Amino acid sequence: MKRLIQTTDNNGRGEPFDVALHLKNLQQLSAKPLCDLDLNEHPYLLIFPSDYKTTGDDIGKQRIFTIEENRLLTGNIMGFIGYRNTQVSIRSRFSQGDNNDYFLHYMLQRVFAINLFDLNFGTDNEGVFDFLIYLLPTFLKRAIRQGIYKEYQTSNYNDANVKGRIDIARHIRQNIPFEGKIAYTTREYATDNHVTQLIRHTIDYIAGHPLSGNILYNDEETRDAVSRICLATPTYNRNELRHIINSNFRLVRHPYFDEYINLQRLCLQILRHEEIKYGHDDSNQIYGILYDGAWLWEEYLNTILKDIGFRHPKNKTGEGGKRIFADKIGHEKSMPDFHRSDMVLDAKYKRYFDWNDILREDRNQLLAYMYLYETENGGFIVPVENPNIKTTRPLNGRRGTMSIIGMNVATDSKNYKEFCAHMAKEEKLLKEKIEQCCEYGPR
Repeated sequence: MKRLIQTTDNNGRGEPFDVALHLKNLQQLSAKPLCDLDLNEHPYLLIFPSDYKTTGDDIGKQRIFTIEENRLLTGNIMGFIGYRNTQVSIRSRFSQGDNNDYFLHYMLQRVFAINLFDLNFGTDNEGVFDFLIYLLPTFLKRAIRQGIYKEYQTSNYNDANVKGRIDIARHIRQNIPFEGKIAYTTREYATDNHVTQLIRHTIDYIAGHPLSGNILYNDEETRDAVSRICLATPTYNRNELRHIINSNFRLVRHPYFDEYINLQRLCLQILRHEEIKYGHDDSNQIYGILYDGAWLWEEYLNTILKDIGFRHPKNKTGEGGKRIFADKIGHEKSMPDFHRSDMVLDAKYKRYFDWNDILREDRNQLLAYMYLYETENGGFIVPVENPNIKTTRPLNGRRGTMSIIGMNVATDSKNYKEFCAHMAKEEKLLKEKIEQCCEYGPR
């Protein structure tokens, strides 16, 4: 029987657990930092950001959680993860109530462009894995933009159009007396392969799902992607599901089709949903979906701030950054979270109440960004439970300001739709606060 441990991110006090029941399983989950996990050994584990091993941030150095005596201590990692009969749900510390995590799901909805209002958000495995279904259109469209996945397939033919290696044994077995046909084998670069078959099985599963079948038809691009996968898999047979799942344990490694890696993982999790839900999964696979809270908060803010002219540099590619040295020797760049001509902003997924919660190194880093980008204003954007947090202070020795800008994510909303309405108001208010910060003081 599966047993669920529920906790929140950045839980410094730790969540108690039954040592006799869970210790060995939890040690397996906490044994390594993310960057040391071999995801080829864990095809049922999704981690975001997916490029955490190569990004310039410290995301990959984090552990999912740590264990001290009989308590589970968490950091910035949120989501759901399981191993054998132990499952751990890590919701946002800003979530309200024990059974809903509206804030986490709202950020996911905005970042992954999901059209969602009616899902029953629970912290158990059923709620989390049902949510995975709603991720499929985004992942599918990203993958299809790279083209239909192709790989070499061995195919057997028996006709007069010989274009490969003649199979003597099969030819004798099938073509005596000779009637003009020849048995042969060829290697073809084909779209009908184990990956596209996996996607087709997932589409078929979702199409029959009572709550989410309509997500395959929400927009034209999704409908086109589904149609292209169906056309690419003429040999699809729903009775071969188990064989197709087993053949996808080896993940895609083609550098051109990199978007298919996360799609492949997502499909594997969706198709194993029933086994995990009802405790029929006897494998030793780690499964789940995890998010770095700082990354998710930053990407969510990008969906808001791009509307008012802010650029969001990419640490991995260096896109949008600014060289530190004028001689342009080397590749070192400065990467604030957000910048425009009059302001730089730093996203902080932490609890803040006043200036004492801003670390000295964070203030100094923001000042360095302001100097390099020649802006007079800088600020920290933080999620808060106090709706009145917004403070702007003048800088000493130069014109300019530094601000803490809070976004109220705490509400006693009765349902998810009501929470979305609350967040829409907060997003509008956040934009107004930012503009007010830029107008502060003499000009």
